[in-house]
Amino acid sequence: MAAYDKADLERRMAGSVEALKHDLAGLRTGRASTALLDPVTVEVYGSHMPLNQVATVSVPEPRMLSVQVWDKSNVGPVEKAIRSAGLGLNPINDGNTLRLPIPDLTEERRKELAKLAGQYAEKARIAARNVRRDGMDSLKTDEKKGVYSEDERKRHETEVQKVTDSTIADIDAAASAKEKEILGQ
Repeated sequence: MAAYDKADLERRMAGSVEALKHDLAGLRTGRASTALLDPVTVEVYGSHMPLNQVATVSVPEPRMLSVQVWDKSNVGPVEKAIRSAGLGLNPINDGNTLRLPIPDLTEERRKELAKLAGQYAEKARIAARNVRRDGMDSLKTDEKKGVYSEDERKRHETEVQKVTDSTIADIDAAASAKEKEILGQ
């Protein structure tokens, strides 16, 4: 068990918030975002590559994505990868460029996405709680080794709890904002 390190705990908790923000950015809200295509991988040159390694993704209009494929021979595989990614997007092929109109979301799809945002938030809360548990365990171990007195351990546990509460508040705020965006409120 590693010794208690407040900076490491804060870094790991901040990482859970950043991971949540990245997950939420990939949820389609009816507005175009380059993050929407982050999970797409394309089979080119005999291997699977992230889309951003074979093309440039841009947002020319609020409800349109543009994918500029660098190598013309990869346009077909990129189009196929986007269609099969389960994002509900239908690329329009313009030679080297694929245009992706972002369709309106149905009410049912909005509810599904809001529920998914809630699941992402819960995953992030669990990650933050696991970091908290690791911190508490290392404090107890340090106390047994004589590194901290009981009073010092309790003071550090209070710090860990404050960091955890702050992190969970950040997670809740990010998830709440995304759910409002998805539901169009």
